[in-house]
Amino acid sequence: MYQPPQFKSRDDALADGLMRSHPLASLISVDDAGLPFVSHLPLHLELRPAPFGEGLPDRVLLGHCAKPNPHWRYLQARPQAVVTFLGPHAYLSPKVYPDLARVPTWNYLAVHCTVQATLIEDPAGKDALLKKLIGDHEPPYAEQWRGLGEEFAHKMLAGIVAFELQVTDLQCKLKLNQHRPEAHAAMKAMYAAGTADEQALAVWMDELGMNPAPAHKES
Repeated sequence: MYQPPQFKSRDDALADGLMRSHPLASLISVDDAGLPFVSHLPLHLELRPAPFGEGLPDRVLLGHCAKPNPHWRYLQARPQAVVTFLGPHAYLSPKVYPDLARVPTWNYLAVHCTVQATLIEDPAGKDALLKKLIGDHEPPYAEQWRGLGEEFAHKMLAGIVAFELQVTDLQCKLKLNQHRPEAHAAMKAMYAAGTADEQALAVWMDELGMNPAPAHKES
């Protein structure tokens, strides 16, 4: 991912928050013809203690695909893959600048992970992984899942292939016009009054400390 220094985030906690709040990821592998193969999947981020309790925690992404989806076969043959997450994004009009010699742009938040895949094919492992995804999105459904019966559960589990994706490299890009402070006040006002994505970007401006001082009015 192209990473101009003004947009490169070195705060892994921000990347974690972005992945958890926007869990629908693009999993990108190489197919048998040597071309990119992409599946769009919700993933669960798990932080695991580093070996021997030293260093940063390991990041693992947990997910699954339908068994007819060939993606799991590509992960089996070529375990290294890329996962991308896209957060809120929106157009930015040049009218936020105090002068006219400007052009439009698009602001966005993204995380790219290089991962190493391990398949989970046993029913108990797949069931445990599904419960983590249920916990992310609809915890009350866990009781309904348990009540469906062992035979039905095994049938459903047989129809998926689950996987762990060990994150070996992480890049986080937060493109929010940080290097154009003269536009921040107008940009914040425009985004705060806009669409859901634009309002989310206004919140991220606060998260990054981009708090423009209000314009002074003459009395």
